[in-house]
Amino acid sequence: MYLVINRNELILHETFFIAAQKEAIKSKCLRRKCGAVLVRYGKVIGSGFNSPPGNLESQRRRSVSKDSLHEKVTDKTCCVHAERRALIDALKKGYDVSRTVMYFTSVDETGNRLISGEPYCTDCSKTVLDEKVKEWVLEHDR
Repeated sequence: MYLVINRNELILHETFFIAAQKEAIKSKCLRRKCGAVLVRYGKVIGSGFNSPPGNLESQRRRSVSKDSLHEKVTDKTCCVHAERRALIDALKKGYDVSRTVMYFTSVDETGNRLISGEPYCTDCSKTVLDEKVKEWVLEHDR
């Protein structure tokens, strides 16, 4: 289930969006800096940001496009997504992640929060649904 809130409702969720923003700022992703926090009963129980496995540059997979001499970074194959990391973080701490709320955001290069848009990663969507997360909160401008 996706909970969509507008700007007027944002104040109710601001604390958790700021926590997700702080995670996104840590991102090592070259394509999009994302952060997520998992909340249960008003407390952050898991957090994560997208980056290569182990946050190691050596784990970043690269492919060279045949049409170009430039190296293309394919983050769909190299980065562990923020949502997955938040779930793993909570599970490692022993929390039950069912009936929780996932907050997700992304930031620009200077750390300013961006509008999330519609969920676009089917793998993350399936994982969050499979773990029975109750709500997934994204920031929209509607």
